[in-house]
Amino acid sequence: MSFGEPLIRRMEINDLDEILEVEKNCFNVPWTRHMFEDELYNLNAYYYVIKVNGKIVGYVGFWKIIDEAHITNVAIHSDYRRSGYGRALINALLNKARELGIIAATLEVRVSNLAAISLYESFGFISSGVRRGYYSDNNEDALIMWLKL
Repeated sequence: MSFGEPLIRRMEINDLDEILEVEKNCFNVPWTRHMFEDELYNLNAYYYVIKVNGKIVGYVGFWKIIDEAHITNVAIHSDYRRSGYGRALINALLNKARELGIIAATLEVRVSNLAAISLYESFGFISSGVRRGYYSDNNEDALIMWLKL
């Protein structure tokens, strides 16, 4: 299904109402407005939104830690998944990381989230370990994945 041509840009404070809708749709333990505000004022954090037909349908973010990108969030509203928007956001994130001189990217993903794991592997991310009981809502393990840029 196609929804329209996406627009990807830096996240802004005025986006937070829509971001919180996406967040609640995607996560059992959603981030709060205050958490996103803190991220937007963090000079080492980079967050991007994807808009389709004028509506924010997803976002992605990472922290620049020396020469690494620690990906904090990848979220696409469930109504817009499998449309290439997650791939487009990750591409934008990795392009920004390369622009910043970052040499590697890492993230954690639920071991049960096979769709996300497959997407990350398609970019070349490799599993490098497990964080036991990482997710507080159900103690699910997280797969640690790395990508060398």
